[in-house]
Amino acid sequence: MTATDPAYEAVRRDGVLRVARLGTEWLSTGWNGGRRTADCAYNVTVPDGWDRTDLEAYVDERLERAGFDAGGPALLTGVEQTDARGARRGSVTAYATAGISNPAALPMDPEDDSSAGVPDSADGDATPDRGTVNIVVGTTRALAPGALANLIAVAAEAKAATLLAETGVPGTTTDAVVVGHDPTGERAAFSGSGTDVGRATRACVREAVSASLKAHYADTEADLPNSVADATYGVSTDGRAEVFRPSLEDR
Repeated sequence: MTATDPAYEAVRRDGVLRVARLGTEWLSTGWNGGRRTADCAYNVTVPDGWDRTDLEAYVDERLERAGFDAGGPALLTGVEQTDARGARRGSVTAYATAGISNPAALPMDPEDDSSAGVPDSADGDATPDRGTVNIVVGTTRALAPGALANLIAVAAEAKAATLLAETGVPGTTTDAVVVGHDPTGERAAFSGSGTDVGRATRACVREAVSASLKAHYADTEADLPNSVADATYGVSTDGRAEVFRPSLEDR
């Protein structure tokens, strides 16, 4: 690997992006999420009209077709891997695919409070729409368990800030993040925005998401939506929640 090569190398093949580094410990929010140690993580593009529900079998089929080994965390998206973009800074490398045909808006002063006190609808399907913002972040540092989990929050915050600047919404209904670290690397107890790892992650996610968005909408006839109303799909959280003050218990 040269000085210009990313520490987490990626290749695209048959609609699959493979991000690889030996012995990485990953933490994923995807359908097969959680912690696992594997040499690779994947981002898999599904075709129009895709309706498979046997996700594990489907991903295994796609990885085998692409000539990749199964076993690592995998994300699913409707965005083509030709639109994937990567960014690197310091110890961090990030990859993103970004489309927002299914934006999820969060108005700060919703006019409609008719749903207050009504349970939210059931969780959405695990299958992605043609949108979805998927992010894979890897660092060569060895992160403490809490720092690895916090890196998901750092990446999601950077994703939301980037999308708000580019589109006016903080995400889509099916976004997911995978973060990874090298257990043999230099130790890092924290990964917040004020740390080297956190700062690098924020920069990498911002650049990768922004570049993928531009690539995705340059290659399609669709326009980048500026609101849920402009999008093919999407939701807006217009209902209000009940605010309360926690009880104070004297001792």
